[in-house]
Amino acid sequence: MLEDRPDKIRRRIATALAAAVAAPLVPAQVVRAAAPTIEVWTGPSCGCCREWVKHLEANGFDVVAHDGGNSAARERLGMPVRYGSCHTASVAGYAIEGHVPAREIHRLLAERPDAVGLAVPAMPRGSPGMEVGGVVDPYDVLLVQRDGSATVYQSYR
Repeated sequence: MLEDRPDKIRRRIATALAAAVAAPLVPAQVVRAAAPTIEVWTGPSCGCCREWVKHLEANGFDVVAHDGGNSAARERLGMPVRYGSCHTASVAGYAIEGHVPAREIHRLLAERPDAVGLAVPAMPRGSPGMEVGGVVDPYDVLLVQRDGSATVYQSYR
């Protein structure tokens, strides 16, 4: 993932330049919003982290991934360790911890609550990136508040 980072940056710059040139030529109602960029710090050599990144990309996110550093990112972003998992992400000022479905991240970005972000603690089977032999554990996506408390944002059963 890190090896292709310069190519991703070049593609982003080229896309932005092309959009800037074309924007005056395209009616406003046709212009689509750019894909949200999400930065992800994975657990070293973690296969499920890579699968979650694929899930994000398939659901409209531009992903910048880093191998390792998720514990430091979690601390820097203010996500309490009790909500921890194997990867941490940052998008639009929010922390995303664990196997949060892209649908809930899009919802978070649309609603813009005053919160630290979203978390799916541990690694529930059946969550995005944790698809294991058709087994699905029930789990909750938590909205983590600035005081460290959390409420259920969405349940998956």
